[in-house]
Amino acid sequence: MSRQRLVVFDVDGTLVNSQGDIVAAMHAAFAQAELAAPAREEILSIVGLSLDVAIPRLAPDAPAALHSQMVDWYKESYMRLRGETPITTSSPLYPHALRVLQDLHLLPDTLLGVATGKSRRGLDKLLEGHNLRQYFVTQQVADHHPSKPHPSMLHAALGDTGVQARDAVMIGDTSFDMDMARAAGMRAIGVSWGYHDRTALGAADMIIDDFRALPDALNTLWEPAS
Repeated sequence: MSRQRLVVFDVDGTLVNSQGDIVAAMHAAFAQAELAAPAREEILSIVGLSLDVAIPRLAPDAPAALHSQMVDWYKESYMRLRGETPITTSSPLYPHALRVLQDLHLLPDTLLGVATGKSRRGLDKLLEGHNLRQYFVTQQVADHHPSKPHPSMLHAALGDTGVQARDAVMIGDTSFDMDMARAAGMRAIGVSWGYHDRTALGAADMIIDDFRALPDALNTLWEPAS
């Protein structure tokens, strides 16, 4: 009998391209704080971190009380933007993502999960908008865990599924995802289409350039455990 395996996905920059709303919401938060907004590249560099960690990095000289307000302003703006444009338009799935999720979901020995810096509310909106909820048996969000790269989200995903870390893989586009996987004792596959340059994904076991390459990459990683 084959062992159960777990594939955990990051969301922003890995499954969906949500950079437009992220940048717009961050600009709105900085505008309300009467601060100059960071450059687009700087904003995208912190995607994946929880907001209470990301915003102090982007505005290190602002007081902690203002950071807290900016988190709220960001969330309000982000959800407003979500209400103005369909998810499928504002945060489209990357090419071939849906088909690969469907194929992996059909494998009897493979479970899928999510580990994201999004809030529960934000993830729910995205899963509902793309009709993805049924694919993920474990869904870990920023509301209940320390920010990446702390391994708490992955420990919880392993606990939810009963899968051993040696049989689990994290899929992500940032160094935070790769470092989180390492901290949890899991392997990691980086994707080159997201928000961190592939040079930042040095902790990955491998990097793929097309979603369709993921099944073969997983098989390569899991071959010794077969």
